[in-house]
Amino acid sequence: MEYLKSVILNLSEVIKIALELISVICVFVGMCRVLVIAIVNFHQTSLLHIIRVRFGSWLALALEFQLAADILATTINPSMDELIKLAIIALIRTFLNYFLSKDIESIRQ
Repeated sequence: MEYLKSVILNLSEVIKIALELISVICVFVGMCRVLVIAIVNFHQTSLLHIIRVRFGSWLALALEFQLAADILATTINPSMDELIKLAIIALIRTFLNYFLSKDIESIRQ
């Protein structure tokens, strides 16, 4: 039983790190794509809007992966302190994602 618990803890840590890595990759890919768009479309007057929508979408995706990593970490180690931290982090990231999505939608229209 102790061996199984150890395997689950190690596996969850690997998955958590993978989710965080995917989040970083999302930000990096979004940044690279936005740079290409900025270089190709430098003459357009709506360039700032295009960049905000595209990069904002990548940031929202990165936030989702970060939240998933935090949830996974807390389900494995559910102390009261960890649960409170998760609640605060989830609230902040949810608000960020909500307002980022609203901003993206308003720019698209």
